[in-house]
Amino acid sequence: MANFSYRGRNSEGQEVSGVIDAGTAAMAASQLSADGITPITIKEAAKEAEQKKGSKDIEIKLFQRITIDELIMFSRQMYSLTKAGVPITRAMRGLANTVRNPLLEETLSALASDLEKGHALSSALAKHPKVFNDLYISMIHVGENTGQLDDSFRQMAAYLELERQTIKNVKQATRYPMFVFIAIGVAVAIINVFVIPAFKGVFASFGGDMPWQTKALIAVSDFTVDWWHAILGGLVLAYVLFHRWRKTEKGHKAWDRHKLKFPLVGPIFYRIILGRFSRTFSIVLKAGVPIEQGLAIVSTAVGNRYIGEKVAAMRQGIERGESFTQTAHQADMFSPLVMQMLAVGEETGRVDQMLEEAAGFYEQEVEYDLKNLTSAIEPILIVAIGAMVLVLALGVFLPLWELSTTLNG
Repeated sequence: MANFSYRGRNSEGQEVSGVIDAGTAAMAASQLSADGITPITIKEAAKEAEQKKGSKDIEIKLFQRITIDELIMFSRQMYSLTKAGVPITRAMRGLANTVRNPLLEETLSALASDLEKGHALSSALAKHPKVFNDLYISMIHVGENTGQLDDSFRQMAAYLELERQTIKNVKQATRYPMFVFIAIGVAVAIINVFVIPAFKGVFASFGGDMPWQTKALIAVSDFTVDWWHAILGGLVLAYVLFHRWRKTEKGHKAWDRHKLKFPLVGPIFYRIILGRFSRTFSIVLKAGVPIEQGLAIVSTAVGNRYIGEKVAAMRQGIERGESFTQTAHQADMFSPLVMQMLAVGEETGRVDQMLEEAAGFYEQEVEYDLKNLTSAIEPILIVAIGAMVLVLALGVFLPLWELSTTLNG
């Protein structure tokens, strides 16, 4: 069997291209004709192309990651192309030739091949769960069934842009505190490993009794210097065990629950998840997805398994015949103000609009909290730096002052 690259036209007269395995060029032409493709050119793929493909596969395996920016750009381009009436297969092939990410290029080529074989776009997307989540696949599925595929791509692009902005805001708000805490940690390590041992020799040369603060610092420094390998190994082991525990179903759920209780940032995480739930559920309902199926989709798209279980419980309540507002109240997720908004939306038949309003409400709160996060953390940073300076003053400078006084006296 050999690889043959071909170019031809399908039953709709659209130009298609790809690679097919066959014994000879004639057999390749027969297979293409059986698939409804009229071949124009058939050429045996060169060995250099195979070697290039092999090196590309290695590169893809090493860097299997598609950024949210690339996914937004893909959604925007697909919206423009489908709205302009460009066939999906041709749009996929064209985008595959323009993207720079090898994994995205490989994914788009695979999608185009599946479409040429007659698969639906949503089922083709489902074969790439690392790239397209359940929400993306469901939205495309709805767009296919309603004839509004371009609008589905537009909504997903808008949704991903909001996600990107939220992630950007969180990183900006936490960057300064993280740098400060890392600097404090590095300073403490340097003091323990290098500064204190040097002062220890000075203190020993002058003799005399040292204050208990200094003795405590020297004891900690000696332990760090003597057992640094055990400390480092313990930290690495703790990280590995924590990572494995978090990968388990029980551990992941427990960690997602504890994250919401962190001081200062826990409430922000909670509002981000609620805003994501409201925004996602609003998009799903506007697309015409039944409420039970919509809750099932959103439960996996909120990014938190603890909240996801609450959303799944809401679905079970609706299946039992309870109202949406009643199940939302039992889930104990929303503030009283948002519950009133949802109740009004259910009474007027505009739950999707009220969910969109609730999403905007939560997103405004998150933006406000993130702007004030730095000012809220500053007192903690000042106390931490002050404690470090106090330890240095009591443990290092105090005995130096006493030695200076003794020598001068």
